[in-house]
Amino acid sequence: MVHLIVSRQAPGMGIRPPAGMASTADRANQRDHGNLLDTPYVYPSGEPRRRTRRDTTRTKDWLAMKAAARHAGSLFAGIVTGCALLVSAATSRASTLPPGLPDLPNLGEAMQRDNRTGFALSGFDPVAYFLNDAAVPGLPAYELVHEGTVWRFASAANRDAFREAPQVYTPRFGGFDASGVADGRVVDADPRRFAVIGSRLYFFRSDENRRRFLTEAALQKKAQERWPSVATLVAR
Repeated sequence: MVHLIVSRQAPGMGIRPPAGMASTADRANQRDHGNLLDTPYVYPSGEPRRRTRRDTTRTKDWLAMKAAARHAGSLFAGIVTGCALLVSAATSRASTLPPGLPDLPNLGEAMQRDNRTGFALSGFDPVAYFLNDAAVPGLPAYELVHEGTVWRFASAANRDAFREAPQVYTPRFGGFDASGVADGRVVDADPRRFAVIGSRLYFFRSDENRRRFLTEAALQKKAQERWPSVATLVAR
């Protein structure tokens, strides 16, 4: 006689799936919640099951993708931060100039200025060349900003005269060597070497350049013709 033994399961318990298996919903739930390697897989009944090699591989792949996403986000944030710092540094550089001075010189600026002080004509009075026929240093008490450049004068009267008619006292060719301009070159001039020709002020690099410009009349016309193109080469 064969005896059949039927075991009863507790109420509410379904059929347990084979070991190592889990329902599709269970796997999706585990994947969506980002299981770590130390998080056990469970059966629908809530009981833990043994992790398989395939489970571990899939979890590692997910962790690798997540780390790559975090790295990409950090890299993008770093680029944005770097750009912001560059803009901030440029703004700070422009805003730290002493009060009363013009902005920093730009590419193509046509007036010669002293690289150390920023003054036009190295601080000499442009009006004094006409009144005194000499290079007279200007004073800090009489300064004027004209077209982005600081000019100094020996007196308040000279400063006011320049303010009323800057086109009269401003030197030709931006204060650069007139002979150099005639040759198509930008050459810094010495404000102590000058000449007033036809009510216009000219400067020169050397006494030889001054003599050459005064004796060769064709150089004046040539300098005037070449100055527009030479002025584009000025970068101070």
